[in-house]
Amino acid sequence: QLQLVESGGGLVQPGGSLRLSCVVSGITLDYRAIGWFRQAPGKEREGVSCISSTGGSTTYADSVKGRFTISRDNAKNTVYLQMNSLKPEDTGIYYCAAKFRQCAANSVLFGSWGQGTQVTVSS
Repeated sequence: QLQLVESGGGLVQPGGSLRLSCVVSGITLDYRAIGWFRQAPGKEREGVSCISSTGGSTTYADSVKGRFTISRDNAKNTVYLQMNSLKPEDTGIYYCAAKFRQCAANSVLFGSWGQGTQVTVSS
């Protein structure tokens, strides 16, 4: 059974950095695209970034381009989201999710989800 576990969230000041990890178990990561999504209080869930199964394709929301970097280590069954220059509007629960091979903009196409990790950006 596919399981995803996020970690690395926390409280950080504006301008700071965090690195989120998504560890996948139950299957090999080789054939799965992994997406990061976030949900702020009172707002809908939004896509943040995604990386294809091969790592050859990555996507970013406009709001995080140039600040966030997604990467994967298939040997460790782990996908990372490096978040730099954090802003208060980056606050939310961050989830990773898996789908077969290619990324997609529609979160409904991601069949497996983690429980989320809280990121709070505040002074």
